[in-house]
Amino acid sequence: MRRYLFPLILGILGCTILIQLGLWQLDRMAWKQGMLDKITAGIQGDPVPLPDQVDPSMKYLPVTVTGTTTGQEIDVLSQMRDQGAGYQVVSRFVTDDGRAILLDRGFIPQEARHLERGPTRLKVTGNLHWPADTGSSTPAPNLDENIWFARDVDAMARHLDTEPVLVVASFVEGQAQGVTPMPVTIERIPNNHLSYAVQWFMIAAVWAVMTLALIWRIRQRSY
Repeated sequence: MRRYLFPLILGILGCTILIQLGLWQLDRMAWKQGMLDKITAGIQGDPVPLPDQVDPSMKYLPVTVTGTTTGQEIDVLSQMRDQGAGYQVVSRFVTDDGRAILLDRGFIPQEARHLERGPTRLKVTGNLHWPADTGSSTPAPNLDENIWFARDVDAMARHLDTEPVLVVASFVEGQAQGVTPMPVTIERIPNNHLSYAVQWFMIAAVWAVMTLALIWRIRQRSY
């Protein structure tokens, strides 16, 4: 029995640790789902007028704004599931009380990019947003062609001379000028903890099989 003791202890210890890691991932999955449910409830809440003071702690807050686009816009390279590649139109928007903000009006296909979109009056229901689109590999905007590769609230606000406030439209009243709203959703917030848990449980199963195989080999050598 002494020959079996060390591999047996090692096998039990390893399996215990790996199973605990899998259970921890299941706990994380439940926590993440709760967070996603809370965000969804916030996104779908009753809209309020745009607050006087806005900061990133208000991310996803549903708001309504009424005003006029100025014809100045940023085209952000994007895609829509049913329409393929295109652009998200982020317009300079002046509210009825004189505030200049960023309005993510939604999606246009590639062929509509150069169509005229002059000033238009809109009433918009949407959400405040600070998208985490940029990364270390994100190219700088092509200002000559007015093509941006990610939404960066501060940079877009400087470019269009607005407050660093972005409203992403979910519903638009008025002349939308062919722009299809792309509402804020939780689709891009991953919850991969179930797959991580399965991986840990599979590794635990492999560890158990390897332990049994090692004990079997030790037993064979003893004959």
